[in-house]
Amino acid sequence: MSDEITLRPVTEADREFLVAVYAGTRAQELENVPWSREQKDAFVRMQYAAQTAHYAAEFPEATHQVICSGGVAVGRLYLARAADEFKILDVAVLPDCRRRGTGSAVVRRIQEEARGAGKPVTVYVETFNPSLRLFRDLGFRTTAEHGIQLLLRWDAAG
Repeated sequence: MSDEITLRPVTEADREFLVAVYAGTRAQELENVPWSREQKDAFVRMQYAAQTAHYAAEFPEATHQVICSGGVAVGRLYLARAADEFKILDVAVLPDCRRRGTGSAVVRRIQEEARGAGKPVTVYVETFNPSLRLFRDLGFRTTAEHGIQLLLRWDAAG
């Protein structure tokens, strides 16, 4: 398969790429904000730094990886393998690389690993996020609602 999906650890050299991936997750939201390009960029960088710091503080054991397709960086994955569950903190693919099965392949790989470990997989997804369909198609079910966020869970047993 020429578009083989691989994961590799994040390095400091990935910073600008990771900011771009994060910006892609906020693009639709910022589309109608009456800010200059520079203001939007500053906002995205500030939010990216805050998210990164939050994940590092709350989930120090989590892995942060770059998702590659055919050897090309196309996204990122934050995954915490806790004692009782696998928590997908964030999985994101560049807008131009979406709808090619990359996210599905990454989540399926997590599900396979979790099945082997006998653990469920959880993820929070906003009710308006297009990835909600992906998670539902892969067998995730809503277990809780927190405002606009849904806590989804997948169990190997179904």
